[in-house]
Amino acid sequence: MHAGPPGGQEPPEYSVYRSRKRFLDRLRPTDEQAQLRSLRRRKERAPGAPEGPRRRRPLTRGRLLKWVLGAIGAWLLISAISFMASAQLQKGVSDSADAALSGGGSLLTGSTILVLGSDARPPDSKEPGASTTGRADSILLIRAGFGSVKRLSILRDSLAEVPGHGPQKINASYALGGPGLAIRTVEGFLGNGLRINHVIEIDFERFPEFIDALGGIDITLKRCVRSDPFGGRKFNLPRGEHHLNGRQALAFARIRRNRCARNEDDRARARRQQQVLSSIRSRILSPATFLRLPLVSWEAPRTLRTDMRGPGLATLFTDLLTGGAGSTQVLEPSGVGPQGSLTVSEESKAAAVRRLLRD
Repeated sequence: MHAGPPGGQEPPEYSVYRSRKRFLDRLRPTDEQAQLRSLRRRKERAPGAPEGPRRRRPLTRGRLLKWVLGAIGAWLLISAISFMASAQLQKGVSDSADAALSGGGSLLTGSTILVLGSDARPPDSKEPGASTTGRADSILLIRAGFGSVKRLSILRDSLAEVPGHGPQKINASYALGGPGLAIRTVEGFLGNGLRINHVIEIDFERFPEFIDALGGIDITLKRCVRSDPFGGRKFNLPRGEHHLNGRQALAFARIRRNRCARNEDDRARARRQQQVLSSIRSRILSPATFLRLPLVSWEAPRTLRTDMRGPGLATLFTDLLTGGAGSTQVLEPSGVGPQGSLTVSEESKAAAVRRLLRD
């Protein structure tokens, strides 16, 4: 017989209370829930297991930014590959031009490039006074390094000693001996230690395609420009702002005589060509060009013939884009020589070379 508590008293009654879970404990799964989840994961990983609906991760701002940056990077990579492939497919310069170039110079720290444009063109597109023998339509020296670009324009009628041919207008050197003779002529003409490291010949037949790939260029005229008829048409632009396609941009750069200002000489033509180059640079840096970048990258090397291959040409384009628009100095004549040529003083040449080469 069970004995009760002493004194005959009944045992006290106790109430049992279950403590309430803390907030963080309620967020954690119970042991049973954890086991069920573990079994479910193993079942999903098992071979042959049926796939259930996958939960999509929410699109956060960070994920969206990663997608955008990835797309931009891929587009730039496609453009770079397009540029390199196009540059490698283009013909280089002649052996004589390559032999005339001076060694040394770096497109990162500083290099001197001679840019030549020929005025040779088919008879049906020849402006009155233009040559069919391929004289240099434009002669431009560029001193390029990363973050720094300087330009010197030489007027094509400047009187120079052409090796093997005596005194001639400097643009005749290209017609008489191609870019190799032009390199030696320009170096001898300017003197003062100038050495040309690279040469670029502009293919004006493909130039309009490059401008059209950019979507055209914008120029602003302080006075009207009107040409004599050539190519079966006249070129006429009033003063103000204009958007030019490839064919119009080439005609604008090539106009020899402006009927709106008959007192203009070759310096005005050089300024128009520099205006086109500056407009091209601005267009390339425009956000609107980004969507066209692979096409632009493909067309750009096709307008050039140069001793530089893909990497060198890409470095030069980088220099031109990072070096600022800047201004172009024009080697001013000091007098008039035989057969309408222009003479340039030795002092002017020395000063121009100093400004060009000064880092």
